[in-house]
Amino acid sequence: MTPTLFAHGVGGRSDLPIPFGLALVAAALAVVVSFLALVVLWREPRVHGARAGRPLPSWLATTLDHGVFRWFLRLIGIAGTTLIALAAWGGPDDALNPTAGTVYVLFWVGLLAVASLLFGPVWRMLNPLRTLHLMICGAIGRDPQQSLVRASWRYPDRLGYWPGALWLLAFVWLELVAPNRDTTATLRSWFAAYAVITLLGAVTFGSRWFSNADGFEVYSTLIGRLSVLGRRDDGILVGRSPLAGLDAFPLRAGMAAVVIVLIGSTAYDGLTSWTPFIAWVQNLDVSSQMSGTLGLATAVASVAVVYVLACLLAGVLGRGERDSSIHPIRMPMVFASSMIPIAAGYALAHYYSLLVIVGQQTLGLLSDPLGTGANWFGTAEWGVSYSPVSPTLTATLQVLFVVAGHVVAVFAAHERAVSIFPRRTAILAQLPLLAAMVGFTIAALLLLMS
Repeated sequence: MTPTLFAHGVGGRSDLPIPFGLALVAAALAVVVSFLALVVLWREPRVHGARAGRPLPSWLATTLDHGVFRWFLRLIGIAGTTLIALAAWGGPDDALNPTAGTVYVLFWVGLLAVASLLFGPVWRMLNPLRTLHLMICGAIGRDPQQSLVRASWRYPDRLGYWPGALWLLAFVWLELVAPNRDTTATLRSWFAAYAVITLLGAVTFGSRWFSNADGFEVYSTLIGRLSVLGRRDDGILVGRSPLAGLDAFPLRAGMAAVVIVLIGSTAYDGLTSWTPFIAWVQNLDVSSQMSGTLGLATAVASVAVVYVLACLLAGVLGRGERDSSIHPIRMPMVFASSMIPIAAGYALAHYYSLLVIVGQQTLGLLSDPLGTGANWFGTAEWGVSYSPVSPTLTATLQVLFVVAGHVVAVFAAHERAVSIFPRRTAILAQLPLLAAMVGFTIAALLLLMS
């Protein structure tokens, strides 16, 4: 098998565009028409996510919640991490080492995005650091939810997801900007620092640290809200619509920051493939890391400005005599869950071909993590099938992922608006958000087709 060197540390795409004008107009119309249909047909809250969903069959729910199955998943997480650590510390630092492909493709895209979208927040059970913390607490007879430093210490609610957002920003900087980001030395250093800081946080504040401050678990949790598998407020496992999962998401500080980082970083990644942008960066009298850092920060900040301004304006337009307690400053947090489908759609569209091609290559390389010519799992001789990434199919799927994400976002934002605003102002309040979403749709397709 011949390895391929890619952007994102390990991968890149060469997808041909579909007729751009048609795709752009159809995508924008899909978002606008969805909103107009909701205005006419959806005038009252309908989702009631905290109570929504059909209970899973008892045998399935019992299996998923059984301690044996949960520990089976935890052991898989430990085994997978051990395998990658073995490759990172013991394998040759070359294109045949599976570490970068596993981190940037199988883990970041395949597990955190795709698997979480299908099955819910899977990283919560697979997270080896959470498992290690749980084992330490069990060995010393302490409650994992309590601080091991001082029992009275609790994770501050005001921090919310902010630490998780910062970790995600640090990871996307590693993925998109850091020098030598595909080398085992760089990956070892970054993940060693991540593991130490995360474990120290869990020791200090208990297991709530993972739920709020571990960026990977936060990402998996947010994307998992779109899964058809979920848990109601009464603890029962159910099958439910993605809208119910989004509606049931409790408001947390930093939610908006997480989705802004995800959308902004994906937008920047697409921008780096645009020929005029590449030429402009090459003419700058600064290092590639400096220009990349500034570019990533600008992309994230631009998304933040557009989203926050749209939410603030929505709060101003939606206020009425019956909802004077709803302050516009809270609107970015209130509507943050409606941005999750956009982040998921961007991720699927942007990384689809990377996941298919480099994912197949990495699965083959994992059979020989030490570069000795071994074939531990029988996958070393696997070839790569390119049929799932034909130009037409890839471009079509990219447009569908982007449009589907924005349409679901429109539904989620509408449900939230009619739930918190008076009926006479709920529609008006959504107009700034609709304009922002149409703008995001056009920008996403422009970058994808560049």
